[in-house]
Amino acid sequence: MPFLTILPFSKVLLSARVATTPPKSLFGKTINYALKQWDRLVVYLEDGRLRPDNNLAENAIRPFAVGRKNWLFSGHPRGADASATLYSLIETAKANGLEPYRYLRHLFEHLPAATTDAQRKALLPQYLDPCSMRIPA
Repeated sequence: MPFLTILPFSKVLLSARVATTPPKSLFGKTINYALKQWDRLVVYLEDGRLRPDNNLAENAIRPFAVGRKNWLFSGHPRGADASATLYSLIETAKANGLEPYRYLRHLFEHLPAATTDAQRKALLPQYLDPCSMRIPA
């Protein structure tokens, strides 16, 4: 891992710069933040499953941020709550590789028959195979 070989050198450079950089400057704040988060940075680099950013999450919630002003006109808090629930289902389906229309149709067809927590859990997007959701003609 090339990052692990330059990591100790980077920390030495940051530690040397912290002494000569005004702590209230933007660069000083950045250096202090990096040094305070150093243990988390090392763990991040050692675990290949972790991502360096949260772009996936931010892209998934972008429709919420764009529609936020529209939700002011939901008419009632329960309407806004229903909208948020629906958007959450759609974005979770997308994140799990499901086509949202097919997932919602599958959910609305099977949810009324689900009587146990296990049956309801089986309807969550992460437990479904995209090929299993065929729309009848």
